[in-house]
Amino acid sequence: MNAHRKSATIAGVLFLVATAAYMIGNGMIESIVGAPDYLHHVYAKKNVVIYGVLLELINSAAVVGIAVMLFPILKKHSEIIALGYVGFRVIEAVILIIGAIGPLLLIGLSREYTAAGAPDNSYFQTVGGLASEGSFMAFQLAMIVLGLYSLLFCYLLYQSKLVPRFLSVLGLIGYASLSASAVLELMGHNGMLLYIPGALFEIILPIWLIVKGFDLSRVPKPAEAA
Repeated sequence: MNAHRKSATIAGVLFLVATAAYMIGNGMIESIVGAPDYLHHVYAKKNVVIYGVLLELINSAAVVGIAVMLFPILKKHSEIIALGYVGFRVIEAVILIIGAIGPLLLIGLSREYTAAGAPDNSYFQTVGGLASEGSFMAFQLAMIVLGLYSLLFCYLLYQSKLVPRFLSVLGLIGYASLSASAVLELMGHNGMLLYIPGALFEIILPIWLIVKGFDLSRVPKPAEAA
């Protein structure tokens, strides 16, 4: 298999792994910590929370892997954008890892809360609320980082025609909407609908990469790059 074709396939698989790992992991965590009386249950169901966090960590590793696998192809068109894409996906991963600390803190907090006899209106609720809010804010910041720099990624795809331009345009719309959604969420508004275009792109693009790969005729040969 051609090296670029293999890289595209692996990147496509990693896109899907990242999406599935985060959705499942976050769903597991939210099923416990999203309940109104979560401090009563987090410690008792800590394994579910821990497995959810591990899946979120897999997502963080996968997003870095995506950029690394795409770098050899993207750099033939713009090494600056290719390097930036790796750097910003690393930043995204780090922010997501920091956000994953919140649910882990809730495990110990829940244990102490239960040992204290589950007091009402105590500092336990305040600390728990701050931990949850910190995770929420970290996720939104990660989405802003992802969305803003991925506009350059999609611009490069559009210019190079490595994938059909309708996909690049969908990506531009999707990542712009993703950044706007994250900003709205940080401001206290519901921006969930704006996630849809970006979610579609991150499903359609990897499937395209796995099935079709990049248009290798658009990848400059060494002499052309020189």
